[in-house]
Amino acid sequence: MTASFDELDFEYATSVAEKALRSMAEHRVPPTPNNFHVWFNYTIGAPPALKRAIDILIGNKRKFDAHTNREIHDSYVGTKASDEAVAYEVSQQLHSVMASAKQFLTTAIADNRTQMAAINDVAERTEAGADPKLLIESLMGELAKATTRATKLEVSFVEKSRELAAIRDSLIKSEERAKTDTLTGLPNRRALEEFFRKAQLAALEQGDPVSALMIDIDHFKRFNDEFGHGVGDQVLRLMAKVLRERVRDVDLPARYGGEELIVVLPNAGLATAATVAERIRRAVAECHLTRRSTGEALPGITISIGVAQFQGGESMADLIERCDRALYQAKKTGRNRVVIETELEAAPEQRAAG
Repeated sequence: MTASFDELDFEYATSVAEKALRSMAEHRVPPTPNNFHVWFNYTIGAPPALKRAIDILIGNKRKFDAHTNREIHDSYVGTKASDEAVAYEVSQQLHSVMASAKQFLTTAIADNRTQMAAINDVAERTEAGADPKLLIESLMGELAKATTRATKLEVSFVEKSRELAAIRDSLIKSEERAKTDTLTGLPNRRALEEFFRKAQLAALEQGDPVSALMIDIDHFKRFNDEFGHGVGDQVLRLMAKVLRERVRDVDLPARYGGEELIVVLPNAGLATAATVAERIRRAVAECHLTRRSTGEALPGITISIGVAQFQGGESMADLIERCDRALYQAKKTGRNRVVIETELEAAPEQRAAG
């Protein structure tokens, strides 16, 4: 969760803001409100995934261009603002529906009182010996009015029920959007964390294995630098397609950030996960891309994959850290390969670029 500026005292917030602006200047990041929001949170280290992502980009000497800056904001700090806007809109819609329903009920109660008074009047006139024909006509008139009022009330409530159903559907779609990466259509980090918590709980309760793959596109920076971000986006969408086609329905392929993707494999041990990883690696290596605008054949795509298995009691960050080390090993030993955690060297290394 990102920090709220209002929750920080003035002097500390000022100090953090100054450090954030210095970092932005150092890396030539334009001081827009969205960029400042990102780097302010990076400076205080919240959320940790944001800090890690920016540290990786800095370590790989990546340029913080408009595309990268927008992607970081949308991936790490943009969701909350979007959620708040949706929550406010839904709150206003519910308020409107409830106010209308309250008005309907108030009117219905008043009408019922009027109807009861009219029926009581007919009863009193009956006891007084009034003309039965006139009494029947009066009673039928009151009952007709009551039927009309009831019909109108029913129509009104049916209409409001439809509005409530629409609000519910809007919330469901909004939640789906909040958990989906807009570029690839894959689940995003938010969905990944939720899925992992459930898989983790099932693993602890039932003793089933859970494994994860961390996938990085080899030399991805080259696609962006030589062919433009449009081609880079095309590569990421291709990766998403391959992942969806090569994993089970119970697995979760997700975009972790930048060119990194993750697959969580419930009820899959290390050997099974390695087999899935190799299947994905081969499928990507066999793909051929052409530039949409010109039809130009693009260089082949390869990926490196690190594989690790969940150990009881650890966090998702711990599992991903081991996947990340295996991924680095795959890059260090030539790229376009799968490395499982049991193949790791004794001493952990720093990440390789690209």
